[in-house]
Amino acid sequence: MTSRMIEKEGFAALVLRLRSEGISDIDLLTAVEQTPRSQFVPPLFAESAYSSRTLPIDCGSFMEGADFAVRLLDRLKIKPGQRVLEIGTGSGFTAAVIGRIAERVLTIDRYRTLTDAAHKRMDALGLRNVIVRHADGSAGLQGEGTFDRILVTAAFPAMPRFYAEQLVSGGSMIAPLMVTEDRCMMVRLSKTGSRFDREELFEAPYMPIVPKLAAFL
Repeated sequence: MTSRMIEKEGFAALVLRLRSEGISDIDLLTAVEQTPRSQFVPPLFAESAYSSRTLPIDCGSFMEGADFAVRLLDRLKIKPGQRVLEIGTGSGFTAAVIGRIAERVLTIDRYRTLTDAAHKRMDALGLRNVIVRHADGSAGLQGEGTFDRILVTAAFPAMPRFYAEQLVSGGSMIAPLMVTEDRCMMVRLSKTGSRFDREELFEAPYMPIVPKLAAFL
């Protein structure tokens, strides 16, 4: 089977699973279809690119299963014209999908190996509106203004308010929180004026964030 056929069949199967969950946003699914997921996974796992499996990537990190990644983006409700911040670039897949919808995406990761690889993938896909940076995201990100949406993919022990403060009024943020030592929950924080509304979404496979590693890796 050719790589193109693997992509096509993998995406079709993913769409069926997502629709069974009630996820049918045409703009989001089109953005996923236009972002070949097999280009973001290690070659060994190309045939599993669209599966629900969590896949290993460089630096001891992992890539969420396709279902989980799209479910996150569906809850984020990204719209054209928005500015989006992502903490935890990983393979770059979610940033690339977001970049096909939003006006500008800034994504950061503590591992230079990952950010360098993600930058090359954005260039190959012609996604000039996705900015990839090597940075420590454990203490916030200053000097970048405000964002309409923020997605965090490294777990904090409590909602990282330094990121919430970078939301515009009407903006929202999704982040994983360690609710127990071994249980992580995705939480959405929506901002209206100076008020924040919190909503628990679903459990997540993320690990606690490790501060200051970006200075060394």
